[in-house]
Amino acid sequence: MADALPSRSPHWWRDAVIYQVYPRSFADADGDGTGDLAGVRARLPYLSQLGVDAVWFTPWYVSPLVDGGYDVADYRTVDPAFGTLAEAEKLIAEARELGIRTIVDIVPNHVSDQHAWFRAALEAGPGSPERELFHFRPGRGAHGELPPNDWPSQFAGPTWTRVPDGEWYLHLFTPEQPDLNWAHPAVRQEHEDVLRFWFERGVAGVRIDSAALLAKDPALPDFVEGVDPHPYIDQDELHDIYRAWRRIADAYDGVFVGEVWLPDAERFARYLRPDELHTAFNFSFLACPWDPERLRRSIDDTLAEHAPVGAPATWVLCNHDVTRTVTRYGRADTAFDFATKTYRTPTDLALGTRRARAAALLTLALPGSAYLYQGEELGLPEADIPRGRIQDPMHFRSGGVDPGRDGCRVPLPWAAEEPYCGFGSTVEPWLPQPEGWSAYAVDRQDADPGSMLALYREALRIRRTVPGFGDGPLEWLDAPGGVLAFARTEGLCCFVNLRAVAVELPEGAEVLLSSGPLDGEGRLPGDTAVWLRR
Repeated sequence: MADALPSRSPHWWRDAVIYQVYPRSFADADGDGTGDLAGVRARLPYLSQLGVDAVWFTPWYVSPLVDGGYDVADYRTVDPAFGTLAEAEKLIAEARELGIRTIVDIVPNHVSDQHAWFRAALEAGPGSPERELFHFRPGRGAHGELPPNDWPSQFAGPTWTRVPDGEWYLHLFTPEQPDLNWAHPAVRQEHEDVLRFWFERGVAGVRIDSAALLAKDPALPDFVEGVDPHPYIDQDELHDIYRAWRRIADAYDGVFVGEVWLPDAERFARYLRPDELHTAFNFSFLACPWDPERLRRSIDDTLAEHAPVGAPATWVLCNHDVTRTVTRYGRADTAFDFATKTYRTPTDLALGTRRARAAALLTLALPGSAYLYQGEELGLPEADIPRGRIQDPMHFRSGGVDPGRDGCRVPLPWAAEEPYCGFGSTVEPWLPQPEGWSAYAVDRQDADPGSMLALYREALRIRRTVPGFGDGPLEWLDAPGGVLAFARTEGLCCFVNLRAVAVELPEGAEVLLSSGPLDGEGRLPGDTAVWLRR
């Protein structure tokens, strides 16, 4: 097992800032148009200077890339598009030397249809042991021509596909992502072995994709809206799975973060009991509109649901699945919902950028850990991808109604005057960079003390060095309507003005950082945040 990193706390994950890398779009070292691990290694000094504690990588495993790598064909091998296993080990080790931990992504609900297990299941036929690893069933109807049940897909479209011998197999996402049967001991054993494989290579943690979907009601009953228990979300059997995983993580001092979308706060908190997952993503805050009452309610609800189990909250504004923050906050509807995504939604990028800067300080001042999606520190907007270049299956399975998620996955701009903004490609990258992308390039922002990058670097420096941030209590302060104001410890305060007019700040407080210029002496303009020490 790799040597442990020096840390400000033995429980580093309780207040860490974790940077999400989407490898295809971070940096390209071999010039083929696709980001790779060598590109990330070359940019590790950038991440160190930014001041993050850990990096979470979306899947880098062998995959046909039907769903951006979330269709895994082999968990123990790096996809050649990204590099090699040896390259991944070097990346983990070199990041560790810079004080940056590595978190990998595990996708336990399903595998690729190119996975050896699924290929064997197709060849073996009905009733075979190989098919027991998945959910194969005969169809309904006089000739088995109807799917076994009517479960809705996590994407648009059907959840069952029929194979030539007449049986159907379940896939909650795309047909290329068959669901595993977690009632089978071999499935559990395989994933426990995969966890050990990556912990042995020095990773500090694992992000669990679709963590509440693994277990299914064995009867596979039809789905009835509003009737509990749900047949494939939040089944009680999941907790035994994660308790077994926790024992493995504890042996390596590893941590888990779960992708758990659940509206029930009590059931959500069960996943964060001391013998299960360490943390889980906070989707209510991510999807929350730029509205003071809604934001405060989301913060209160999040802290309340974590308190009974003593788990730290997590905060995030954007990830590889949702609309970029500066674009979303510049729209009339600043909330996020997959069901409402449409083409060419008007946005005011200047307004969105001002709000995104304020939201950055709000997020980083809240108790717990924070996640930062690559490019958010550059203020990147959502890109409009030409229809002929879209690759996301959400677009195709919606019949072209949903623009998909590629708009937040465009390759990063590193150098304004270099081809493809310094991404490293000698050919056009896998997704096209929009016109004007060079304006967001790292080298331009390096030279601008008022840039989004400068704001994030200074915010992360202060968060790391000034007492009062990270894990701990939060106390709301009296403030005018439309203003969020709260105190942490050590005299630290955060004020966020979501009003259209400036408000007075407390007298005698030291300004540590503001998301934009203050208005004269001690006045906080609208859509601006400030950190104070009293």
